[in-house]
Formats: sequence, C-alpha cells, structure tokens
Amino acid sequence: MINDSSLERWGRLEHKGLDQQFLQEIIKGLNCSPFEAKAVGEAVYRVYGHYFETSPALLPGQVKMQVLAVEARVGQPIAESAQVLVILTVNDEKEDLRVREKGGVVALRRHKIERLCREAFDQGGLLTVEDLAYRILNCGERTICRDLAFFRKNDIFIPLRSTVKDIGRTLSHRLLIVKLWAQGKEYSEISRETRHSFNAIQNYVDKFKRAVVLSREGYDTNHISFLLRMSTSLVEKYLELSRTLDFVAHRKKELTFSKKNGSCCQEVRP
Repeated sequence: MINDSSLERWGRLEHKGLDQQFLQEIIKGLNCSPFEAKAVGEAVYRVYGHYFETSPALLPGQVKMQVLAVEARVGQPIAESAQVLVILTVNDEKEDLRVREKGGVVALRRHKIERLCREAFDQGGLLTVEDLAYRILNCGERTICRDLAFFRKNDIFIPLRSTVKDIGRTLSHRLLIVKLWAQGKEYSEISRETRHSFNAIQNYVDKFKRAVVLSREGYDTNHISFLLRMSTSLVEKYLELSRTLDFVAHRKKELTFSKKNGSCCQEVRP
C-alpha cells in the first residue's frame, strides 16, 4: 500500500531548491509554460554553469540550503512559495563537542535544532520539521517533535515555520510572549529572546489583555473571538493562560487598570 502522506512529504522536499525557484521566476515573470521555463534554465546552465563555482567558500561545517521564506504564505503549494538561500551551521566542532561531552547525543541534537532554526530565521527563512528530519539531521519526525515538546515545556521559542506562522495547533510563540510579559519583562527584552518585532509583541500582549478583560466582563469565547478577530482556540488558550499564570504585581495592575478604564469597550483594533 502506498502511503500518500509520505509521497506528499517527499514532493514538498523536492520543491525546495534553486532550480524550482528559478523556474517559478521564469514562469511568473515571463508568462512562460513550465516546459519553456525548463528550457531556459537548461540554456542558462550551459552558458553560465562554470561561473556558479565562484561563490564564496563556506566555513567548515556550514552548508547552503534553500528554504521557505518568512513571507511565504500559508496554504500555498511549496513549488509556488517564496524561498531564500540560507547558510546553516550543521557542525561547529568546538561548540558542538562541548555540548555532546556534557549532555550527550540528545542535548547535541537539541542544541543544533535551536541554532539551525535561529540562523535560518535571521536570514529571512523558516525551517520545517521535515527540513530538520530529512534534509539536515537525518532522523525521524517523531524525534524532532519530542525535541520541540521539550523546548515548549521549557519556554524556549524555536522559530520554525509551524510556530511563526501558527500552522496547525502550535501557538507557542504567542503564549511564550505573554508568559514573559506576565513575568514583568519589557518588550525590548522579549523581542531579543523571541526574535519578534516590538510591534508584534505589543499586538499579542494587547490582544491577550483585551481577551482577559472581556471575559471578566461576561463575554463568552465566541463573542471575544469576533470582537478581537482571533480564533476561538487562541482565545481559549489566552484565557486558560490567564488563570494559570503567576503575574507580577505591576502586570496584575495593568489588567485591573484596563478593566476600570473600559479600554476593551472602545474600538477593537484588528
């Protein structure tokens, strides 16, 4: 029996490459058919192929890899999505050896996952679980998922496509930002720790505060979702978090102040 999900996975991985990006540029930019775009690509290789070997040398342990760009839209086929070429450090002899010696194989793999994802993100790209499992670390997806569960449990934000784009059930980066805010950290600190912009952090915290205040004023989850233009699942996560978080004094005061001043009754921003 053929596993369709497996075939789809390998198809997605095949579509991440410079050739595919070039074909899409030709197809969209010159309004060519895939056949014509492929012919143009082959001609470019014949004429300019020897120049391609003059790119700057990578440092030992580094590789160049084509990955999805941060701006690539969710739900768009991989073959048609924006991609970027990033430089990733697969092996750092000095740093990795120390981690392996101290924590073993599992600690080393988690160390690499965090480094690889942050390197890609810093260069405008986002890795996926499939990238880590099949293109870089050569392990199973379940292994990567266990590592990601470890990061979530320890409030370590890993900038994967699934976390940054909120694909599926993963909402960890928003929840982590709210947790850090509740602990009293300033937006600038949160920005450094999570690699999110100041405006994005401000928006997440603002939505969280509004959701909590509306809930205290008697609005149900569906009404809050409508008013704040958020998914009901995220509203539920925010409200659950508000009941379990240990807020520092001045953050508690912010929520109380918001309620007294009726800020949530004002026009709700998207």
